[in-house]
Amino acid sequence: MPKVRLHLDADTSRKALHQALIARGHDVTLTPTDWIQHDDTDEMQLLAATSQGRCIFSFNIRDFTILSRTYPQHRGILLAAQTSWDLSSLVKTLDRFLSEADDSEVQARLLWLNSWR
Repeated sequence: MPKVRLHLDADTSRKALHQALIARGHDVTLTPTDWIQHDDTDEMQLLAATSQGRCIFSFNIRDFTILSRTYPQHRGILLAAQTSWDLSSLVKTLDRFLSEADDSEVQARLLWLNSWR
């Protein structure tokens, strides 16, 4: 079962979240990277994550819902409402998602983090 490789977009990029997921053995990147600038648009971040073979995680539900239809060949878009998550809940739930989800199951799908809560 190929593991999901995740990218935290500009809205979800927290060093503490990134470090906690890396410490749990997951392949996670965050904005900015050498292939995504901090001020890149959501569209640019999605296209860059897709080109890197990464599912993207965002709190920006409206924009990424539209982008999922505009670019249906993405590697997965994982969404959550920002107000319903603290850091420990995010780490726990993303850890579960990354441990249980198969890369082929998330490709081209719009997913909700609450499904792994």
